[in-house]
Amino acid sequence: MQYNVVVIGSGPGGYVAAIRCAQLGMKTAIVEKYDTLGGTCLNVGCIPSKAMLDSSEHFINAKEHFKTHGIEISEPKANLTQMIKRKAEVVKSNVDGIAFLMKKNKIDVHKGVGSFVDKNTIKVTGKDGKSTNLNAEKVIIATGSKPTALPFAPFDKKRIISSTEALELKEIPKHLIVVGGGVIGMELGSVYARLGSKVSVVEFLDSLIPTMDGTLGKELQKVTKKLGMEFFLGHRVTAVENKGKEVVLVAEPKSGGAPVTLTGDYCLVSVGRRPYTDGLGLEFAGIALEKGRIPVNDHLQTIVPNIYAIGDVVRGAMLAHKAEEEGMMVAEQLAGQKPHINYLLIPGVVYTWPEVASVGYTEEQLKSEGRAYKSGQFPYKALGRARASMDTDGLVKVLADKNTDEILGVHIIGARAADMIAAGVTAMEFRAAAEDVARMSHAHPTYMEAVKEACLAATANRSIHM
Repeated sequence: MQYNVVVIGSGPGGYVAAIRCAQLGMKTAIVEKYDTLGGTCLNVGCIPSKAMLDSSEHFINAKEHFKTHGIEISEPKANLTQMIKRKAEVVKSNVDGIAFLMKKNKIDVHKGVGSFVDKNTIKVTGKDGKSTNLNAEKVIIATGSKPTALPFAPFDKKRIISSTEALELKEIPKHLIVVGGGVIGMELGSVYARLGSKVSVVEFLDSLIPTMDGTLGKELQKVTKKLGMEFFLGHRVTAVENKGKEVVLVAEPKSGGAPVTLTGDYCLVSVGRRPYTDGLGLEFAGIALEKGRIPVNDHLQTIVPNIYAIGDVVRGAMLAHKAEEEGMMVAEQLAGQKPHINYLLIPGVVYTWPEVASVGYTEEQLKSEGRAYKSGQFPYKALGRARASMDTDGLVKVLADKNTDEILGVHIIGARAADMIAAGVTAMEFRAAAEDVARMSHAHPTYMEAVKEACLAATANRSIHM
């Protein structure tokens, strides 16, 4: 079978690359080892976790906030089985949508493990052991990533679990121990905290969501403590053991002192993800990994000119939307176009409630670079819209160049931050000054007024409502 392009992997990067290649007139095939398309994001990552986050948020609102709004109901009960069933329906709807898009764009789908025979030949081996060879002028590797286990405590998928198993639990944990205070740990930890679990988060670094601006980590810790979550920051995990019906974790403070022992019924390990290149046969194509990732140039081209790689298997943040942008870029380059990506402006989001979203430079980065900057903040509690919705936790922080006033970073924790961050991305893509945004009319009452006010605060402390 002869193709202009063969894409290996059908996650957000892979399926977007395939669609764009097909739109641009290339005969395209996509190879997927699992039964459904969509990769980690749609099947066991972004989409199902958001479904569970939304269900648990509805539950806690019914339990704690409806009465204040004048809604009288009997005491709600969490039905985890139904939540997981609904999550599965959401996943199916999304993956069915990807299958439809493949048909719509006349993309051939080959189910099985894709591996290189040589730089132009991909062998697809199905579950029945039968194989088919695909000949490709160009190949795009988009095989994504897998959860990273602790070296001394591999996933047993029973008590020591990854995010995949955390989305399929049969019971609400009495005590969920979470190793890692990053995006995945905080999202899934907050799901079960809302449903009534005791949740203990153990983080090696000294703050939550450590890749984001430090202000956001401090605020997230404050608001999630209200859910009853407890935190052991600056602690190194030294042992995790499945004892049958419980799991025991030992962690030592990095600063010294007595170790902490936690006993729970599940331990969610969320210390990161690793690029997934197992079984690709890269050596047969002439490609060697560097620090576990596929090395690429600025055009996402590997050392073998006809082979490209995108998403989690290459450098950069492991984000679905980053992979999508890279898939688009490679497809358009293959068609002779000149696309580009500004990696500084790839936003990051944590879908706790309140949500956390960030784009651009953090204050810590600007300080380390010695760059002159100014900062403006505005709290949600000063917003009429936030008071009306009872979402007063959080703030907006805007960083701008001290001399030119160009916006350098936008950092939000608060209701609808995940949607609001697009305004920060837009402003920074067009190199807007803080004053540019401050002088734009923002509808009242909205959460976005906090962005305007933070920009006012960054321009000679001109915030109106603080």
